[in-house]
This record gives sequence, C-alpha cells and structure tokens, in this order.
Amino acid sequence: MNHQPYAFIGCETPYNTADLVLFGAPFDSTTSYRPGARFGPGAMRAESYGLETYSPYQDRDLCDIPVFDAGDLELPFGDPGPALDCIETFTENLLRDGKRPVLLGGEHLVTLGVLRALAKAHPGIHILHFDAHADLREQYLGQTLSHACVIRRAWELTGDGHIHQWGVRSGSREEFSFAAQGHVEQRKFDCDGFVQAVERLRGQPVYVTIDLDVLDPSLFCGTGTPEAGGIAFDTLIRCIPAMGRMDVKGFDLCELAPQLDPSGVSTATACKVLREMLLAV
Repeated sequence: MNHQPYAFIGCETPYNTADLVLFGAPFDSTTSYRPGARFGPGAMRAESYGLETYSPYQDRDLCDIPVFDAGDLELPFGDPGPALDCIETFTENLLRDGKRPVLLGGEHLVTLGVLRALAKAHPGIHILHFDAHADLREQYLGQTLSHACVIRRAWELTGDGHIHQWGVRSGSREEFSFAAQGHVEQRKFDCDGFVQAVERLRGQPVYVTIDLDVLDPSLFCGTGTPEAGGIAFDTLIRCIPAMGRMDVKGFDLCELAPQLDPSGVSTATACKVLREMLLAV
C-alpha cells in the first residue's frame, strides 16, 4: 500500500513497518435520522492538522507510534451487505499481514465488517462499546443490517458475556430487556466501572467501538442521532489510557457527521479522541 497524500496527522509510517492501519468506511446508507456520517473520515483527516501530534494527557507523540493511513475504502451505496463484505475482506488482509485495524466511520453498522473478521481471527473476543444507543434491536424497519442493530449482530458473533456497554441512554424496552437478561453487560448513562472492567479483561482479546454520540450533544452536535444527556469529553478521555493495559486488537470511531456542526468543534473533538486512542493502544 502507498502512503496517502492526506493522511491523518502523524500517521505516516510505511505500511510494512506499521502496527496500526487506519482506514475509512464512508458509508451511511442505513442512517435513520440525519445522514452525513460518510463525510466523517475525510473531515477528520483534513482537520487533524489543527491538532498537535503530542498528547499532554499521555505524554506521548503520534510521531513515535507506527501508524499507516490507508485512506478510505470505496464502498457501494444502498444495500449494506456488499459494503460490509468489502470491510471484512480488507480487515482480513490486514490481520493476515499482522496489522491491527483502526476504522473510521461512517455510520456504526460499518463496525460489523471489522468484527466479522476479528471474531474469526480471535475467538472469544470482547467488545467495549461506548454509545448513546444500545444498538441491540433484532431489526429496524424490517432490516437486520442497520446501525440500530449492529451490536445485536455483534452479539451473534460473540455470545453472552463478551459485550460491555457504557454511556447508553436510549433504546427500546426490548433492547434494555435483552441486555438485562445477561446477554450484555450494560452501564447506562455514564462510564462508571470502566477501570474495573479493564482489569477483568486483561490478557483477553478486546475490540473497542466508540459511537461519538456517546458524548453530550451540547459539546458534540455533529452526529446523525444526537441524544440529550451523555458523557463529558473529559470523562471519555480519562477512560482511554486504561485501554493500553488490555490486548486491544483494533478499534473504531463512528458517527461523526461534520456538516451538522458548522463550527467544526465536533470534528476537532473527534480528531482528539482518535489521537488519544492511537497513543493508548
């Protein structure tokens, strides 16, 4: 793979020597409210140059981290099936080369493509899920492949006890009931208990998926399905360094819709979360 001319800041390590490979999945065909998440990956790359590569939170610098930015996948619009197949195949190739995937959405459904590949490569993988929404619907408007169903489809890959949610504050009665039956470990409204969960999962394969609408929409309004309430930016940032104590096999950030926040603050926030995640894992 060749270096991308518009890589995320600091992600310029050659592919052959990189550990982490960043790639975008500009897809939002199942978005149920406000579309635009397909523009998230490109906006984050463009706006990243307003960010320092150095993190005072972790005293680390992206220039010292082996990350390659592979650019965006070319995904078909409409039917999500072929798009998920493309993401899964790309991820399988990364894993075969000994790389760890870092996915930029796009709507949250794109996570499923990566998880399909990782579940085969790392049986028993755990999923740490930050989101305003439970995403545990069996189907949404008759569709089983939807951003509202992505974690239910993930549960079908992992089984009980392998999905851990934080920040959830929206969902149907059936979704919360499904979690409460022991299928999913769910922490509603906040991130309490995160450090304890990290300690329990040390040594086990982990994937982290962050739907950026977990953040308070008064601070992060550039997202397709904003939900009142939510965690503060500082709360999320304080969770991230602890992830470095786990065996993180990959992660993603999803649901930035940059055009919905003309101020650019949401995109700048997403860039900072991505920087901290890259440095932590």
